[in-house]
Amino acid sequence: MNTTAPAASPGIALMNAGYSVDGRVILSELSTTLVEQRIGILGRNGSGKTSLLRLIAGLIAPTTGAVTVDGLRPEKDRREMLSALGILFQNPDHQIIFPTVEEELAFGLRQQGRSAAEAQAAALAALAQHGRSHWAKASVATLSQGQRHFLCLLSILVMEPRTILLDEPFTALDLPTQIRLTRQLAALPQRLITITHDPALLAGYDRVIWLENGRILRDGPAKPVIAEYKSDMTRLGASDADADLPR
Repeated sequence: MNTTAPAASPGIALMNAGYSVDGRVILSELSTTLVEQRIGILGRNGSGKTSLLRLIAGLIAPTTGAVTVDGLRPEKDRREMLSALGILFQNPDHQIIFPTVEEELAFGLRQQGRSAAEAQAAALAALAQHGRSHWAKASVATLSQGQRHFLCLLSILVMEPRTILLDEPFTALDLPTQIRLTRQLAALPQRLITITHDPALLAGYDRVIWLENGRILRDGPAKPVIAEYKSDMTRLGASDADADLPR
């Protein structure tokens, strides 16, 4: 696995992008360009964060406007997107599809067009680089939650995408695993876009976007946006925090 930084990424553009299901608006009028190295998407549960991740990744198509990732349409340019964008879901069991570690690692490389031999060699090299050569033939079912999470991250890194989306990356991980994953993520040269409801995860980030009811409520440097978000969440916590949600 190449340890050098991937080629520079032009960024992710949302142009009046929106998403609706059966007449219900989930995301609305999102217009911004994401170019910073560390970007947080912050918001309460139900604010549209995961839908935004899925929109950027091309897992759903915008019903209004458009989204581009490095000039590509993510919902259409599927193969090219493998080098542009990787996704680490909060539940590794929603991401892993093969029975053994080396098969899981080789899959994305095969999708990129590498031969079976090239993909296996790259998978084994990645495991060796991280001191996990003994994982190669292991059944994924024998790995712990944290180990499966790391496998998912490694399966992204071997494809060397320019941007990585992280969906609540520390959900269900114990504290030592969180610390290890934090260290690993901090060292990556890729652009990271972290989707979370926890502002503590975004300390030190370049930029934070606060999403509320499917719209951008605040967007700017991390520190002031996080401070305002925490203040508002404290206010909501002192009352009926869900009273503003639809009945």
